[in-house]
Amino acid sequence: MSTTGATADPLAALGSLPGVAESVESVRKAVDRVYGHRVMRRRSNEITSEAALRGARGSAALSGADWALEEVRRRTDFSGDDEARVVGAALRLTAEAGQLLSIWRQSPLRVLARLHLVAAATHGDEVGRPRQAGEQVDEPLIELPPPGADEVHGRLEGLSELIIAGSSAPALVTAAVVHGELLALRPFSSHNGLVARTAERIVLVGSGLDPKSVCPAEVGHAELGRDYLAALDGYVSGTPEGMAAWIAHCGRAVELGARESTAVCEALQRGAA
Repeated sequence: MSTTGATADPLAALGSLPGVAESVESVRKAVDRVYGHRVMRRRSNEITSEAALRGARGSAALSGADWALEEVRRRTDFSGDDEARVVGAALRLTAEAGQLLSIWRQSPLRVLARLHLVAAATHGDEVGRPRQAGEQVDEPLIELPPPGADEVHGRLEGLSELIIAGSSAPALVTAAVVHGELLALRPFSSHNGLVARTAERIVLVGSGLDPKSVCPAEVGHAELGRDYLAALDGYVSGTPEGMAAWIAHCGRAVELGARESTAVCEALQRGAA
């Protein structure tokens, strides 16, 4: 992660980049619209459950398993093939995220290790820990060369320190940096995209921006398609313009997730869902 200058709060410095404040305000308005919907006052648990399902579907699609929502809803066995296992991993991570909110600010590396363990659902030596020198990364949809193990460990420690120290930065900025850094590093041998998007969700929920988890950014990232990887290139560049573009992309993804849940609210209101 790069910032525009040395500061005690580098995440807050990113919040001052051109266009970021506008993205933050746009996200806040989109989230407020969902929470202000009359259906949310009576049926928020249903909206949360549906958002979790749609978010998991979107995250799986970005990891190569682009299933129709009804197929995800219908299936009970996710062990049959590679795509089914990806969808199953996304669903498990979505369920696990809510259990880790209280741990995140005290021990983010412990949370990331747990997320990888849940996603991988195996007990190999490489599961639940950052990769070591010589270990390969299985993340075929991200073509950027992964950093070496020493850089991964150093940057993970730096990210952990930032989260534990806290920041005055808007939740969107913190969530975007956590997401971007994990995608850039690909610290685990597999499932890094799924873990990164789940970590973004944890930040958005735990920060209080989306406390009921009804604005699934994963839906927006999937809807934006190729723009997701193009925006990641901007993050990896470390330039102010690239960082701002990545944060704006993540903001747009949250807005699209909010729009998705607003549509669910309206369908429930009409009795059509």
